[in-house]
Amino acid sequence: MNAVTDNRLSFDLPAHLEAGEPAEARGLTRDAVRMLVAERSTGRLSHSTFSMLPTFLDAGDLVVVNTSAVIPAAVRGTAPDGTPLALHLSTRLDDGRWVVEPRRLNASTTARWDGEVPRTVMLGADATLRLDERYLGSDRLWVAELVLPQPVFTWLALHGQPIRYSYVDQPWPIATYQNVYAAEPGSAEMPSAGRPFTPEVITRLVAKGVGVCPLVLHTGVASLESDELPFPERMRVPAATATRVNETHAAGGRVIAIGTTVVRALESAADSAGRVSPFDGWTDLVITPNRGVGAVDGLLTGWHEPEASHLLMLEAVAGRALLEASYAASLAEGYLWHEFGDVHLILP
Repeated sequence: MNAVTDNRLSFDLPAHLEAGEPAEARGLTRDAVRMLVAERSTGRLSHSTFSMLPTFLDAGDLVVVNTSAVIPAAVRGTAPDGTPLALHLSTRLDDGRWVVEPRRLNASTTARWDGEVPRTVMLGADATLRLDERYLGSDRLWVAELVLPQPVFTWLALHGQPIRYSYVDQPWPIATYQNVYAAEPGSAEMPSAGRPFTPEVITRLVAKGVGVCPLVLHTGVASLESDELPFPERMRVPAATATRVNETHAAGGRVIAIGTTVVRALESAADSAGRVSPFDGWTDLVITPNRGVGAVDGLLTGWHEPEASHLLMLEAVAGRALLEASYAASLAEGYLWHEFGDVHLILP
């Protein structure tokens, strides 16, 4: 897939704003992370905490969450010449093969692989991986055949770890990367906008008359070194969720997506008028300001790296002016980035 050359938001991200540990390790509850609220209709910015989410939503609004659960997708292997390497499993294809990213070991973390990639990797006793072909023209992703002595998720539970990047300086258990409503294994990386949710926040939303309903989109691996558009991902919008979205709009309520994965899924299942139908399959949709959104009114999301492709989607929801103001305010106020960081609520 070709690199992106659009005029997306660019800024300098100081290293001290990269959250290297979960909120709980900083002495907070999950729902105590900071939340910047941006309103498109007024341009107003408000500083709050995620626990206050119900106060910013109205009875009749609908929150849509992604119930995909994170798998321990990072495994270690050895090339035929004895070179150790890491493999990040990204996406399970319909034929049973996997999209994977070979990575070189770099101190306590990993870095992008340089040079020729070994086509066969030993993963341990009776476990091997064969790289068959590059995936959709990518220069970092491969389609691979896994030969394992157990079902893949069972084997990964025993031998895999959550994917961890350099800004996280120590490993954390898989439970740290799961949203409280996670139900179906399949995501290589955490749909992290939902991490601050707690049972208490969900209870308060429902008590206020805000609906909560699910869909599934299994996320693939991100690449902090590569400026790429999103690759295809497997998703499912249940009939009940499609109905709730359409009924919410018909009654004048707002549909709030929890994370960019939910935006991609709902917009993939929507027609040109924004009406959502059940969907079970693959999406390669890329949401840009020119394309816009029709099924989603608002978005809860994390803070994304400079020039990340997700910023195109955020601009489609928020508009350029509000997005620039939000990111300037978040940098000035010291909001934290990445999956263990703070969040950004964009309202119409």
